[in-house]
Amino acid sequence: MGGDNGTELTEFILLGFSGFVFVQSHLFWGVLCMYVVTLLGNSLIIILTLADPALHSPMYFFLRHFSLVEILYTTTIVPRMLADLRSSCPTISRASCFTQLYFFALFGIAECCLLTAMAYDRYAAICCPLHYTTLMNQGTCVGMVGASYLAGIITGTSHSVFIFTLPFRGANTIHHFLCDILPVMRLASGNTFWAEVAELIITTSFIFVPFLLIVASYACILAAILGVATSQGRQKIFSTCSSHLFVVILFYGTATAAYMRPQSDSFGDTDQILTIFYTVVTPMCNPFVYTLRNKEVTGAMRRLMKRYLCGP
Repeated sequence: MGGDNGTELTEFILLGFSGFVFVQSHLFWGVLCMYVVTLLGNSLIIILTLADPALHSPMYFFLRHFSLVEILYTTTIVPRMLADLRSSCPTISRASCFTQLYFFALFGIAECCLLTAMAYDRYAAICCPLHYTTLMNQGTCVGMVGASYLAGIITGTSHSVFIFTLPFRGANTIHHFLCDILPVMRLASGNTFWAEVAELIITTSFIFVPFLLIVASYACILAAILGVATSQGRQKIFSTCSSHLFVVILFYGTATAAYMRPQSDSFGDTDQILTIFYTVVTPMCNPFVYTLRNKEVTGAMRRLMKRYLCGP
């Protein structure tokens, strides 16, 4: 491993939760339980939306891909975190750090774009009901999902290449439990100006712009709700998008608090707690949000259980 002698670093130390030594065991089991719930819950949504014809609509098409991204997103982070919580000196090779950062950015941006696609679907259903089938045809849905993955690939590739083409010859301690963009960039020995500019441009393009599109969609939806005469009609419209709105607030709220607030020289305990929320807690909550309050999904769940427990 390199260091102050001028040679390139070949591995990094993940400082992680070293400040929580006395609770690492509890944290391990807590994160493990949340990860298992995330895998089971999101897998159930994927199975239901594939197996039940009643859920073969654009909204559930997007939800299926969103659940898939959630599984891949957490799997990029959690298994490594669990192993490091059991290690006395967690290290990660440069190649593994590059790979984790790449997929972390890929699936994170894909999630932002899928949330935008889901917001547009709700806008089309509520504000343009007569043209909904035309606006949200199969080609449009596939194209929007494909664009979400493509945006993630572009972001992951650009972030990883920009950062890991910089020289790493000095400090090798990452003040985080994963190879995130800012903590890794701060270890670079060279001039990080252009990498920081590229990171800002890409972040603005693929995070802030989707957020603005979501806000615009819900502004139109809010106008449609206010234009409905009866309270029952307003309640029905709100119920169709409340789950998605809750997920957007939870994801963007914690991510914005972590990335947009004034940063110190190193990631502290607050940053790591916030990161746990949008990388572990939010993916675990999504299946509950989209099933417990959704009669179509709960109905599909009952039909699936009846089919396999009681026979056709």
